[in-house]
Amino acid sequence: MDPPTMWRATTVQACGMWPFAAGSGSPMTGVPLGQHLFTGATVCGDPLSWFTRARYISNPSLFMLGMPGLGKSTLVNRMLIGLAATGVVPLVLGDLKPDYADTVRALGGQVISIGRGRGGINVLDPGAMGAAAARIGGEAGEVLKAETHGRVLNMVAALVTIVRGHPMNDHEQSVLSAVLHHLRERTPEGRAALLPDLLRVLTEGPERVRAVTLDRGDDTRYRDAVDPLHRSLLGILDGPLGDTFASQTSTRIDPAAPAVCIDISGIGEADTQLTAAAMLAAWSDGLGTVAASHALADAGLTPRRWFFTVLDELWRPLRAASGIVDRIDALTRLNRSLGLGDAKITHTLKDAEALGTDSDRAKARGFVERAGMVVCAGLPRAEMEELGKVVGLSRREIELVSSWSSPPGWGVTGEHEEPPGRGRFLIKVGGRPGIPIKVDITDAERRLHNTNTRWTPNEVAIEQSLVQTVDQVARAAQEELPPLPGRWTA
Repeated sequence: MDPPTMWRATTVQACGMWPFAAGSGSPMTGVPLGQHLFTGATVCGDPLSWFTRARYISNPSLFMLGMPGLGKSTLVNRMLIGLAATGVVPLVLGDLKPDYADTVRALGGQVISIGRGRGGINVLDPGAMGAAAARIGGEAGEVLKAETHGRVLNMVAALVTIVRGHPMNDHEQSVLSAVLHHLRERTPEGRAALLPDLLRVLTEGPERVRAVTLDRGDDTRYRDAVDPLHRSLLGILDGPLGDTFASQTSTRIDPAAPAVCIDISGIGEADTQLTAAAMLAAWSDGLGTVAASHALADAGLTPRRWFFTVLDELWRPLRAASGIVDRIDALTRLNRSLGLGDAKITHTLKDAEALGTDSDRAKARGFVERAGMVVCAGLPRAEMEELGKVVGLSRREIELVSSWSSPPGWGVTGEHEEPPGRGRFLIKVGGRPGIPIKVDITDAERRLHNTNTRWTPNEVAIEQSLVQTVDQVARAAQEELPPLPGRWTA
């Protein structure tokens, strides 16, 4: 049986009803999300509030699934706005559509565009971590410099992996590490090395680099050891990634910004290599900024800040390169220690099945298993049955969410009809019964977040087209029928 409808009010509003007022079981901690679908009670929640304040979940992460067009990114946009109001810094590290750029601008945040002819990222730039290490100094600063070196090494290795289609071997990583150390010691203060500088060092062959190749003074042995890496770096610079990663960073992330969005929507959907590289670079740069912020806070130089990252359209970067699966997998295991909450959004669990290896598929399924909150929009019954094996869904919950995947009815009046599942979500936490909610967006949210902008009628263009059509008809009529005395002309 459905529970009776309950209403919530403040003690001032409901004082005349006391002692007959009753509380409901809907959580009230976090960002206001919407109304309980059955009781009408307000439901609040977000991964950070439920982890830090309410202690409902043991991992500050959210995983969202649902068919396109049902409002998944709209709900996450609401969380961004609510969390930003509490001082949390939203980080959208790779906005593929974009869905969040306008929201970040409205919050007074920073939007950075990445893509050919739009902007680039220098993967050798120490960024916020390098600046923080110099500011902290001492032993703590040296530790942060070492972490910065590891981040840069991993990022260059990831680019090589994307170009090759398979990972670097351990020997090549040792050579690359020696080259980066050599560059760091000889690059002037205030300037970051570039990928062409790596090629120059490999060509010159300084003693520090030769030592790890075991060339024993034989130039031929040295060239045999470094030439494969040399060719891969040339492939990055002269291939599809060169324009984006071969020059200095166009715009650095501002550590003091109230929100940050790295917009990669200018990259074509079919350009999987550049998409993968841009996603990895965005994550590397963004997480480096998070690490720098916490290091400065640990040193007592800045106040502590929390961060909330968003990875929408998860299936696109997952399919682009296996390195991204490992990066996201590491993040989901460590976000508690990073002071970082995250939201990952995709369509179905079947997106993970399209990955190339069993290891990658297992890691992708682990995202759902480790998520503190799982939010379901409309999904087909078969998908819900599969999800139920991971999350634990009742028969009633499977039927409810499956009903939201139906298309809208055939409109007989010509009026616009929305899908029955738009704005409806089921929130699952562990083995608890799910919380079904309905989200009604405000006019401000509607203006900021429209994922169908390309399908919005352009009234100006329509009016111009009508004027042109009338002019063409008029000219044609005048050419065929010359005006006569007393005859009307167009």
